Amino acid sequence: MSSHRPFGLPAAVSAAVLLLAAAGCSSSDAAASVVVPSPPASEAAFCQALAKELPDTVAGLGRSDPEPGSELTAGWGDGAIVLRCGVPRPEKMSDPKAQGVEADGVNWMLEHPEGGGPRFTSTYRKTYVEVTMDERFAHDVTPLAELAAPVRKTVPPSL
Repeated sequence: MSSHRPFGLPAAVSAAVLLLAAAGCSSSDAAASVVVPSPPASEAAFCQALAKELPDTVAGLGRSDPEPGSELTAGWGDGAIVLRCGVPRPEKMSDPKAQGVEADGVNWMLEHPEGGGPRFTSTYRKTYVEVTMDERFAHDVTPLAELAAPVRKTVPPSL
């Protein structure tokens, strides 16, 4: 009697192996994929410099850059914290009631998008740097302080 199952494994094991293989090939983490900004060349140069200065860990989370890979994006903790450099100026920056925070010498505009954690965009810099965080950082700006030094070093003030 011959078996048509892969490697002669019992049917239940074959199904489990196929299910795990399929799950490993698909990403259910939407935060692990981001839109790469397309800034002007002068701004992209600041972003490339920033990419070289970014830390290996932020808030205790290891570096795990989102897809597609780019010098304009970086991530930590499988999408828990995502940085995009060279993003367009957010419309909300024109709102006089927009909230802002200061972290280690860098000013950031704070937004609370629906269905997620906070989003911060640098202000008064030669290019905009956006940092999104998942819900666990809803009341914790500590990661911004860890990203401020590289931003301050590589993206000059616009004022």
